[in-house]
Amino acid sequence: MNTVSLKASRLVLALVTAGVLGGAGASLIHTGTVGAAPLAPVSSAPPSPVSAPDFSTITERYGPAVVNISVVGTARADADEAVAQGDDNPFGNDPFFEFFRRFQQQQQQGRRAVPQQDVPTRGMGSGFIISADGLILTNAHVVRGAKEVTVKLTDRRELAAKVLGMDPRTDIAVLKIDARNLPVVSLGRTADLRVGEWVAAIGSPFGFENTVTAGVVSAKNRSLPDDSTVPFIQTDVAVNPGNSGGPLFNARGEVVGINSQIYSRTGGYQGVSFSIPIDLAVKIKDQIVATGSAQHARLGVAVQEVNQSLADSFKLPSPEGALVSSVQKDGPAEAAGLQPGDVIRTANGQRIVSSADLPAIVSMSKPGDKLAMEVWRKGESRTLSAKLVRADDAATEVAQAGADTPQGKLGLALRALRPAERQQAGVDTGLLIQQAGGAAARAGVQAGDVLLAVNGTPVTSVDEVRQVVAKAGKSVALLIQRGDDRIFVPVKTG
Repeated sequence: MNTVSLKASRLVLALVTAGVLGGAGASLIHTGTVGAAPLAPVSSAPPSPVSAPDFSTITERYGPAVVNISVVGTARADADEAVAQGDDNPFGNDPFFEFFRRFQQQQQQGRRAVPQQDVPTRGMGSGFIISADGLILTNAHVVRGAKEVTVKLTDRRELAAKVLGMDPRTDIAVLKIDARNLPVVSLGRTADLRVGEWVAAIGSPFGFENTVTAGVVSAKNRSLPDDSTVPFIQTDVAVNPGNSGGPLFNARGEVVGINSQIYSRTGGYQGVSFSIPIDLAVKIKDQIVATGSAQHARLGVAVQEVNQSLADSFKLPSPEGALVSSVQKDGPAEAAGLQPGDVIRTANGQRIVSSADLPAIVSMSKPGDKLAMEVWRKGESRTLSAKLVRADDAATEVAQAGADTPQGKLGLALRALRPAERQQAGVDTGLLIQQAGGAAARAGVQAGDVLLAVNGTPVTSVDEVRQVVAKAGKSVALLIQRGDDRIFVPVKTG
């Protein structure tokens, strides 16, 4: 489920590895002076100055458990690209390089077709040892497509690694090297991590091994474009290509995340980095070690963010929750009684503030688990329960709101759908939007969209739309279908 919209930002979401080839019960460690002092009770007095933690002790103790990972594989490339790239370019498969190369190719008009061939590719990343007998966690994209994986330890030993399994959905991979009595990290709990807390990353940016960078936790439970399950930790720790798969430490020396992605306009660090929560990584690791793969749960809904206009339309006390825009047929959500227009406010007792909170909870569940939900429907709260099933390859959608809907208040020209149009759209009822102007157009509604419901009430005629709008307040929520996508669009009418 994705809830971040990047319409005009032109930011590049990049995997922070130098190539796109793509123990858990350790005890709590306190390292003397490492870590900030406990928070004092809340008072009106200004807080006492707190110095930054000394990450040198953490680096000395756990740095040896951080490894450099190099991979060799093959990729399809045009013959001329293979010559230009060469076999010995350690960053030849850098995702940033690939992005800009492909962008430039798209700008070339009339480029002749050239044959493709398999060419050797190399890449680098990071990882960390979680068991003394050689179990290593890293990112799946670091070892994806790799033919050979080599792990280099801080004592300069280089060992061949076996990929026990990988999970592309969460970008977690588990490696195994044949060694004993290895240094290991201590694993913490992401749930205990606080926004504003000091953290540090150790990895191999651009191949510079055991590089330490530090910063603070900027946010938790971030949902990113093209990702639907991982509630990322956002930090301002400097992370660059080659850091992928490396550990994120808290001030107590515990690993709380796996460094994975950055936002960048340049291909390098620009102040925003993302890490996979260690709680999620351990769950995936346990499944991979036991079975060689990981299973994910599915609820079967598409949800979107609730802004103030939508909250007013649905008479919610506050703009919080996950608004259900569509329900998969014969899925767990439909069996539980969820309907488009429902707002999920809690799941298994956890408050849903942002729509991204829901996929974060589902991602931590297993197929067969029960999900108890408090749902807001037509001004009332009710409780529903769904039994999650195994997810298929298609990620659960999250609709992206385009903006803040007969002629008149909404600015729409509507007509009933013809039988052929209903069949083409895959709907039983609805109204075709022939023209969109005024408030609806400003909200992003377009001619050719199909209007399915107003404030959660299905509509089959223009009169029904007028009746619902007449009873509404200063805004209404229109359920619009455009192509195969459905989304609630808030439209101000007052």
